[in-house]
Amino acid sequence: MGRHLYSRLGQAALVLLAAFAATFLLLQAMPGDSILIKFENPELGLSPAQIAEVRAQYGADEPVLLQFIQTLGGFLTGDFGYSVETGTPVLERLGAALPETLKLAGSAFVLAVVLAVGIAFTASYTRFRWLRNILTSVPALFISIPTFWLGILLIQLVSFKWKLVPAVGGTELQSLILPVLTLAIPISAPLAQVLCRSLDAVYLQPFVEVAAAKGASRSWILWRHVARNSLLPVLTMAGLLVGELIAGSVVTETVFGRNGIGRLTERAVAAQDIPVLQGVVILSAAVFVLVNLLVDLLYPVLDPRLRTPIGVNA
Repeated sequence: MGRHLYSRLGQAALVLLAAFAATFLLLQAMPGDSILIKFENPELGLSPAQIAEVRAQYGADEPVLLQFIQTLGGFLTGDFGYSVETGTPVLERLGAALPETLKLAGSAFVLAVVLAVGIAFTASYTRFRWLRNILTSVPALFISIPTFWLGILLIQLVSFKWKLVPAVGGTELQSLILPVLTLAIPISAPLAQVLCRSLDAVYLQPFVEVAAAKGASRSWILWRHVARNSLLPVLTMAGLLVGELIAGSVVTETVFGRNGIGRLTERAVAAQDIPVLQGVVILSAAVFVLVNLLVDLLYPVLDPRLRTPIGVNA
């Protein structure tokens, strides 16, 4: 187990390093200079010497390789640099935006799991073939709906037509309802699809027939025997969906005007604020890597067959 943990930590570090290198090179290749775009504005009245001093403070006049080393060293020590747009520390801007995004993404993920489990288990338990066919078709419909279109549709119907939830303002709970639905519905689709297939596969295993022969009820077999053995593929898919959850949060926050990582990313792209963009990408990559590391470590807990026998690593 120890060797597996160290191996996964090493892989996670390599992934983060690769994400940092790719982000740095791609942002460096962007046309234009964010510092010149901001500080050459005639309204600011800065002289060429003052602009050159600002570029020196940001390290923009250094060779690319030296910038890479300095930026990497800063990230490793918790110094993400300063925003070109506002002049404030990048970590401060990320810290201000992150809670709203975590609130949205966390609520959406919980709702997505509830929807997926409800669809999959109802389809697996029901004796009505027509109902099962309808339920197994729902994920394909959910996954085909673009996030931005779903958000606009929900605003038009729920807010403007039915007037159930205000599009602007309202309580904190009301402001979360439509964004959470917009983000949760597409996320729930692949979870439901994988869970449906996993449940069907486990039902074909011999131990299910043995449990039924002993007189166990359908609900007992489903919850006590089938459900736990169906979780591993779903857990893997949940880890992979973290990336889609982050990307969906960006779109959803933009559609609904929420102040989070999504809005911060939108503003940073518009202003070519490279330090902020680097911070957002590395933060997103770190969350994705951490979640998938936790998923890997949960495998042996859920499936005893994956546990390393005693003495193997001795």
